[in-house]
Amino acid sequence: MTDYSKMYARINRIMGTLTPLRADCGRLCDHSCCKGDENTGMRLFPHEQTTLPMRDIEGGDRLAVCDGTCVREQRPLACKIFPFFPTVDERGRVYIEEDIRAVHICPMIGNSDKIAYDRRFFRALRRVGRMLSRDPECLAFLRETTAEIDTYRALLPAVNTQEEE
Repeated sequence: MTDYSKMYARINRIMGTLTPLRADCGRLCDHSCCKGDENTGMRLFPHEQTTLPMRDIEGGDRLAVCDGTCVREQRPLACKIFPFFPTVDERGRVYIEEDIRAVHICPMIGNSDKIAYDRRFFRALRRVGRMLSRDPECLAFLRETTAEIDTYRALLPAVNTQEEE
């Protein structure tokens, strides 16, 4: 049985203060991803806890409601990895991809060829993705979210998404 509090503590140590860029990416968009209201937030990973207010959404998932202010170190994992996601293929391999669902929020989406990313972020996120994929509930969440991202990608073919190594 997975000790989720230990797993997420380890994940938080791995991700640390890493972000996709070596600088504050919020300067590109005036922190668009951190502007929310009572209906806006990030879906929590299975058994993830947060100090942010939460509400239940469809399928038994929980949403961490974001008003644009939080203790940065206590952000949900989805916020820490935004706008990327550890997708899982049919063989269980983990890849880090742009989360196309963020196309209207984040200027990094579709512009990977013009951006100098921090490779340490992607190495850490791949490691986190592999760790999550070893837990059955988290693996199911990764696969469901991967399918959702693939659906969005199919609906938005004009957006040039590139896989980041």
